[in-house]
Amino acid sequence: MKLPMFPLQSVFFPGERVALHIFEERYMQLIQDCLAEAINFGIPVYIDNTVAYGTEMQLVEIVHTYPNGEMDIVCNAKRVFKVMTFDDELDEKLYAGGIVSFVDYVEDGLPMQREAVTNFIKILYQLMDIPFDHIYKGDLSLYKLIHKIGLTLQQEFHLLKMTHESERLLYIRSHLTTTTEVLKQVNQMKDVIEMNGHFKNFDPLDFKDFKI
Repeated sequence: MKLPMFPLQSVFFPGERVALHIFEERYMQLIQDCLAEAINFGIPVYIDNTVAYGTEMQLVEIVHTYPNGEMDIVCNAKRVFKVMTFDDELDEKLYAGGIVSFVDYVEDGLPMQREAVTNFIKILYQLMDIPFDHIYKGDLSLYKLIHKIGLTLQQEFHLLKMTHESERLLYIRSHLTTTTEVLKQVNQMKDVIEMNGHFKNFDPLDFKDFKI
């Protein structure tokens, strides 16, 4: 399938609602074409000087159009794709495009896996003194949480390429396990540092068994 493309150094996951500010002429043209022709566009992830994978986007609304033509828009992320070909200009348009192959995604995660990940995220937020309830609404929607657990762009891109939910959940759990352990150590270090300069109660030692 041929798809107009808007490369960004960002990762978006299917089901995610995305707000974008459009200010380049080529992408203003792209959005106008999407509106006029009811077509979708792709956001391939620009990473390591390549655009290998990305996400199909559906234009939902042009929230505001500025006098100079710039726009604030809202889109829904649809499907993950692999880039097969990429052209700087698509069919004599200002914007890029190319042929993509959509990736089949298998939702095979188990309830116990989702629950374990949720519990780890709760622990992470507790360690950082950040309220969790305003993000978690009773269902583990990956796209609602994935940008809020300290993943790098490279890690998010790695997740995007995974085709099974179970694999993604295992990867996220591994990341959260490492991150929470590091935060626990940092918090313990902070407690020790804060004790310096304060009066301390030391346990008395029994010298009866001491030998030289």
